[in-house]
Amino acid sequence: MNRVSAERADESLLVVRVTGSWRLQAGLSSIAVPEQELNALPPPARVAFDTRGLTDWDSSILTFLTRLIAVCRQRQAAVDTAGLPAGIRRLLELAGSAPERKGSRAAPKPTSILERVGTAAIGVVDSGVKTLSFLGETTITGVRFLGMKARYQASDLWLLIQQCGPQALPIVTLISFLVGLILAFVGAVQLQQFGAQIYVANLVGIATVREMGAMMTAIIMAGRSGAAFAAELGAMKVAQEIDALNTSGFSSFEFLVLPRVVALTLMMPLLCLYADLVGIVGGAVIGVSLLDLSWTTYIQQTIHAVRLTDVFSGVLKSTVYGFLIALAGCLRGLQAGGSSASVGAAATSAVVTAIVAIIVACGAFAVLFHLLGI
Repeated sequence: MNRVSAERADESLLVVRVTGSWRLQAGLSSIAVPEQELNALPPPARVAFDTRGLTDWDSSILTFLTRLIAVCRQRQAAVDTAGLPAGIRRLLELAGSAPERKGSRAAPKPTSILERVGTAAIGVVDSGVKTLSFLGETTITGVRFLGMKARYQASDLWLLIQQCGPQALPIVTLISFLVGLILAFVGAVQLQQFGAQIYVANLVGIATVREMGAMMTAIIMAGRSGAAFAAELGAMKVAQEIDALNTSGFSSFEFLVLPRVVALTLMMPLLCLYADLVGIVGGAVIGVSLLDLSWTTYIQQTIHAVRLTDVFSGVLKSTVYGFLIALAGCLRGLQAGGSSASVGAAATSAVVTAIVAIIVACGAFAVLFHLLGI
């Protein structure tokens, strides 16, 4: 336990005794005791320290001494640090060699509502310009890729395909199976009231193939691959690897963005088809176990209910979702700041951006398919 005491050796000298263990766990000690003696009349002309009872210390005692020395200077009392340990004296000298800038502790000036609105508007416009620039660069890179002129590492592309495809199967399997179970159970509770439990197969099949398979796979990949893309590119930007790549004459879009966009866009349709199959199997488990339907009856009912256009619409949606997820992840990764904290912020922003883009695209597809009569 730390202790502080202060007493007058004579009228002009104040001795501050510091004893015990000074650790941050015990909290910061107050300078009220020596400050009271400094305010007494007549005020001491000199302050000295006695640390013979000090057992161990950390930065907490430095904070205490810094505050006390500042008060002594305000009272025009000389400070004698000869009684302090050598280590504390050296640290105090280092602290005094870099004086605090004026106004560094000043409270931020309040801003008006108009100023805050203007600042937010400028930020939105700046973000929009950067997004359009990114989309333009991506489009140019895509044209070069289709013309077989883009330069990228084929090994990186195959590695990303493996990460976005086979390595994502476990989580896609689990989520798709559970979604199929939930859809079938909710439908069974309602349809059993009318003796129409066989139509659970129709419900699960159409909902999974048209919407839920692509939607759930996209959300999974947004949290998995989209965040990973943003974190990888953000970390590379913090380490200045992207700057080094551009300085060497290589396009960061061709080497970094293009393989990720291509890999996820190619793998999403395959993952969607797999999710459709697993979701239908999950619904069949409920149909067979709770509704006394046979596997043959359930599968035949599903085949009759699901049309080929339903499958194609789900695959088309998943392809667009994959493209949007990859774009969101790469965009936020390249927009990351220069600190390690910005990498986490970029990953979070990538997931949010991707999910918003998925929902908007889903609504656009719903309107488009309605107009086309699909």
